[in-house]
Amino acid sequence: MRTLFIIFTVIAAVLALVLSILPLSNLAFILAGIAIIFGVIAFHLSNKQDKPNHTVKLAFLLTIIAISFSTYKALFNSLEVGNTEQLQETDKKSEIEALEKLKDLDLEYLNLEENDLEEIDIHQ
Repeated sequence: MRTLFIIFTVIAAVLALVLSILPLSNLAFILAGIAIIFGVIAFHLSNKQDKPNHTVKLAFLLTIIAISFSTYKALFNSLEVGNTEQLQETDKKSEIEALEKLKDLDLEYLNLEENDLEEIDIHQ
């Protein structure tokens, strides 16, 4: 039972550390909480059975590092939304350019007429 909780603690701590580095750093708090809960249980069982608890201490260290990274990213990294109008204009221009390139192609073998290309709605 003790080894099962140690395994869960280490897995949760490592996943929390990985998620704290990735853009999904807020999810690392959940896994860090799970690692702490399992770690406390494993630590208690290790002390009760007089067995070494070095692995549990290492998992606690990894969990603290993951919480530190996640907290840093939550406090100091701000997400800013850029100018979406400029992005939409660029999308419209690229769609218009693509349609112009299609009109310039030789599409006789496809049995399409020029009117079929003009019927395509650019604002989809």
